[in-house]
Amino acid sequence: METQLLNRYAVNMHGVLSCYDRIVITGTLPGACYAAGMSSFLYSKGVRIFDYAQFAEPLRERIRVRTQEVCAAAGLEVAHVSKSRIRKEELVQRVLATRGDAPGLVHVISAMEACPSYRPWHDKVSGKTYLRGDTGKCLHYYFYFIDEALGLCYLRVPTWAPFGLQFYCNGHSVLAQSLKREGIDFVPADNAFLRIDNLPRAQALADALSPDMLHQRLDVYAQWLCPVLDVFGQSYHWSIRQIEYSTDLMFKSSEILTPLYDSLSRQSVLAADAPRVAGFLGKKITPALAQEIGSRLSTRIEGRCIKHCMGSASVKVYDKFSRVLRIETTVNDVSFFKHHRRVEHRDGHSTRELAGLKKSIYSLIDLRDILLGCNQRYLAFLGSLDDPSSGQRDLARLSQSRVQANTQHRVKGLNFFNPAEQRLLQTLQHGEFNIHGWRRADLVALVPLSASALSRQLARLRTLGLIKKVAHTYRYYLTCLGRAAIAAACSLTRFNIIPAMAGLH
Repeated sequence: METQLLNRYAVNMHGVLSCYDRIVITGTLPGACYAAGMSSFLYSKGVRIFDYAQFAEPLRERIRVRTQEVCAAAGLEVAHVSKSRIRKEELVQRVLATRGDAPGLVHVISAMEACPSYRPWHDKVSGKTYLRGDTGKCLHYYFYFIDEALGLCYLRVPTWAPFGLQFYCNGHSVLAQSLKREGIDFVPADNAFLRIDNLPRAQALADALSPDMLHQRLDVYAQWLCPVLDVFGQSYHWSIRQIEYSTDLMFKSSEILTPLYDSLSRQSVLAADAPRVAGFLGKKITPALAQEIGSRLSTRIEGRCIKHCMGSASVKVYDKFSRVLRIETTVNDVSFFKHHRRVEHRDGHSTRELAGLKKSIYSLIDLRDILLGCNQRYLAFLGSLDDPSSGQRDLARLSQSRVQANTQHRVKGLNFFNPAEQRLLQTLQHGEFNIHGWRRADLVALVPLSASALSRQLARLRTLGLIKKVAHTYRYYLTCLGRAAIAAACSLTRFNIIPAMAGLH
């Protein structure tokens, strides 16, 4: 992955890592996840439609009893959360702070939340009795656990039919578990890495996330924590509900990333118009799609986040802990993206054509390449923006006090608006000094300073990086930074500040 931004800051970074981040998966029972399917199931079992509640009640009791058994075996108690403002993740982090990161059940939280359900219905016109889709509330259990391969996860189990499950894991946690197994040292920070010793191997491990392994573990947890599969005689179908894929640029110092991100965040909001946002996500802009696209500046705990939205997908950039520049593509409906695949038609034949991505977890392999392409296009866009961060660092270097390495004396920074310093800096720009430089004796007649004072000033300018000494001589010359800084200061004073002050009179 070569872009202007990466090439420009290669020496200031530990490297780049692309990896799945947030992964949310839903589990559904194929024959019970829709009203007509559940109606057919009840008829096949000889259960009256209006006895649907009596059918579901014992299953709710099964889940409640299993939860008690699981908590008793782990020495835990169910914590009920009744207020939406309480974040479950914070409760879990408090437990982990004392428990540690050993594999096993971490915490169990219960909450009353909305869920899909069914309602018995008799159609007087057709004389048919069946279930209709409905929504309601039921008790949900959140089982938080640390898996040996997946890291910290949770499985949300509802206590009412059709028992749709929700599973969460994080690709960075999965990678952390793999790095531990292989003995590769790394520095984690929340859901990111500040440094990884063997970055090529880490990238290979991140790309090796297996849908087969994920499917196997999901089936195990569903059978363990939602004991209703024997009633329906089916296994869960696992599909992607929401997924994020991130590309992290790991900087060695916050002093480099902070001004860089300040510049990129301001420019990206203004420069990313509708065609560009569509291009990031691999789409062509149409008038209908243009209305769905927007850019917004939001504030996060980790830092400011620039998010560009288009339909069910978005691409964003933000800084984490002022050390990691993250470009992240998020999609809430993976069929938003299209690729060439086999399409099966209703008449039984199949063709290979461009079609929406399937929501199955087995689309993770194709989805990785698609989302990586989105991140790379956005990264290339960021690299094309103006980057004044190096100028900001140079200005701070010149204007802030520094300590000499050899004498440990503090050297005062430059004040470009001080008349005495302006006189000295303008003198160094004289044309006769451009080719052969100058000696201290050359400046005595031009600057109202004593020889000793001039020596101190030259040593100061040399420490600040404005001038350099010609080897084995007493001559000095301006550095590129010195020429640019003095020219800018003189131009700013003469053409901006003085006319503006004169305008007041």
